[in-house]
Amino acid sequence: MDEQPLKDKKIMITRAREQSGDFAARLRDLGAEVIEFPTIEIVPPLSWKKLDEAVGRLASYDWIIFTSVNGVDFFWQRLKGNKNQRIPSSLKVCAIGPATRRRLEKHGTPADYTPKEFIAEAILEGFKKMGAQGKRILLARVKKARDILPKGLREMGAVVDVVETYRTIKPRGGSKRLKEILTEEQVDAITFTSSSTVNHFIDLLKKEDVKRLLRGVAIASIGPVTSRTARDRGMEVHIQPEEYTIPALTDAIVDYFAKSPKYVFHH
Repeated sequence: MDEQPLKDKKIMITRAREQSGDFAARLRDLGAEVIEFPTIEIVPPLSWKKLDEAVGRLASYDWIIFTSVNGVDFFWQRLKGNKNQRIPSSLKVCAIGPATRRRLEKHGTPADYTPKEFIAEAILEGFKKMGAQGKRILLARVKKARDILPKGLREMGAVVDVVETYRTIKPRGGSKRLKEILTEEQVDAITFTSSSTVNHFIDLLKKEDVKRLLRGVAIASIGPVTSRTARDRGMEVHIQPEEYTIPALTDAIVDYFAKSPKYVFHH
């Protein structure tokens, strides 16, 4: 088997810099040249008030749901700062996927439930089976997120508190630099790991530039929600793994180029 199946491939990572290390290392190990171009920055909420209040009344909830590694990290930062607080044994914990589950374990808290498919819809399926009627649920997540989870849980009769644990913002500048990279660097693939990475990427380009600059570039998306956003914003998606994780996305990129080595027809 080829030890470096991505040799001579240039792959752009758009996720936040503090989270791209593991992904970049995996791609480099496979021979790729990695261009890190974060289109999002992870920052704290404008106010901690709501999160701190929720942390203070954890014992009143039946479930807490985490939909990202960032959500876990920022939550624990506030939990540690609140001297008497820890996760009560009566509180059940839901993690959206394996990376979030592993981060919870690192903080000493095992997840009671992780859905088979790592999206909000699958969490709802699980709660339908477990029964959400009358349950008090705390949803700790990014400021801007789809409404499907709180809405679905409330329709099942749950009482849901949504608290913002962090925000994603666009890094300053970058529009000129992005155009330069796409024009001059002959990028083979661009990876997107969330809807906000897609939206901020497209916002940096003019609509007429998107088709032109992305001609001959494979678009790799981590999962269906991100893919839907990419298509809505005028991009074609070429790569999406069956499991919505970084290792699976890496494997899908390798498979894609193994099947279509002649794909590269640069502008």
